Amino acid sequence: MSFFIRNVGRGGETQKRKLNGHRGKIFKSQSTSKRLKKANKFVHDDNESIASTDEEFAEENLRNKTEKFETETDEEEETAQEKSLRLAKKYLQEIEEEEKDRAEFEESAVAQRLREEYLEQKGRLRKTVASNYIGHNKLILLRCKEHKGPITCICLSNDGSILYSGSKDGSLVKWSVKEKIKLKAIRGKRGKTKDGMKSIRCMAISTDGKFLVIGAIGCNDIKVFSGDTLDHIKNLQGHRKFVSGLIFRKDTHTLYSASEDRSMKVWNLDDMAYVESLFGHQSGITFIDALSRERAITSGGYDGTIRIWKIVEESQLIFNGHNLGNSIDVVKLINEENFFSGGDDGQLCVWGCLKKKPLCSVPEAHGRDETNGQPMWISSIATLLNTDLVASGSRNGVIKLWQCGQDFRSLNLLFEIKLTGFINALTFTPDGNQLIAGVGSEHRNGSWWRIPEAKNSIVIIPLKHK
Repeated sequence: MSFFIRNVGRGGETQKRKLNGHRGKIFKSQSTSKRLKKANKFVHDDNESIASTDEEFAEENLRNKTEKFETETDEEEETAQEKSLRLAKKYLQEIEEEEKDRAEFEESAVAQRLREEYLEQKGRLRKTVASNYIGHNKLILLRCKEHKGPITCICLSNDGSILYSGSKDGSLVKWSVKEKIKLKAIRGKRGKTKDGMKSIRCMAISTDGKFLVIGAIGCNDIKVFSGDTLDHIKNLQGHRKFVSGLIFRKDTHTLYSASEDRSMKVWNLDDMAYVESLFGHQSGITFIDALSRERAITSGGYDGTIRIWKIVEESQLIFNGHNLGNSIDVVKLINEENFFSGGDDGQLCVWGCLKKKPLCSVPEAHGRDETNGQPMWISSIATLLNTDLVASGSRNGVIKLWQCGQDFRSLNLLFEIKLTGFINALTFTPDGNQLIAGVGSEHRNGSWWRIPEAKNSIVIIPLKHK
């Protein structure tokens, strides 16, 4: 039984899935003999229309048209292999230009970068940096009048210069990370703007910063905004319940969405079109993540499973983890082969794509609640991609930074950062110099507890290195 439902066009014809935002088209190529025949006919027709007294003009005219036809024919005859070679040479030239602009240029810089990109794609790139982190400098607090409710989600632009944050009151704010100021904002439900949202649950920004997408409670649509101006572009309709997770496939406009309706959907934002649906979870999906590969990873809440969806192969890998009866609330990739998970049982688990059981698990990673004796929920996880550094946040306001051991078989605590409130969202800047937290007086998924003294804010944590 297939877990994938494709978009079906008119007349019952199944549409081809889009690859990198383009539908496949089939063109019938003409043979060389047919093209020459066409050229001869073209020349013959022109000969008949020219007077004998203008023979020199006719010859010149025919020569120009024949040369133009031959040029067009040569362009059409570029093979797929030749095109790939041409694009590869162009890419190498671009890398060389980028590396030459740096202060220190080495002959092996291009080869080193290509090697790292290859290892990253294969999920084998791992930089050991965690041991260099020894603490943090003074915390920087960002607050604004639009965020009256708890911060539920944040996302960073690809270069780490722009931060977007969403709140339970439906407000959306764009920040400058370098200048630590608010750039633009959209008020929530209390505002008068037509794009007002009841309660933002999740958001994602495309790699090029062109599209910002929002999922909100009270609306089953995905709202698409301009990442630059925050102008509303379109609503993507298809989910039957609110959208709980959004992520762009790296370097593309392919969007993956997860919902409380237990489905995951694939969208192409170049055409603002739905592509296909994926089913399998037995409970509402709580989180979604993806990197460069054409696959996504989701956590299934109270169904106790994590699933890796292989889009091309039309298959899924199922991981059963955590304690039976507990909810898996967050899942986060650190590279293409390893990921972390956390939930209301307090466990922080490390996984490998090739094993059904965790490689490592830290039970009660954030301790126990003194009032009720229950484990502290893990509400957020951040990873510094392709390294050994990970951070986890809990409902008691504590952020812990961890170092991954050899082959992700162990987790060692580096240090703690204590805040007040629920740590609903975490993200590292790409250079690893800062950790950014979204803090609220309530959990992002509900209002079971409330911490009145907590400030709904963005906290920028400058990290100290050796």
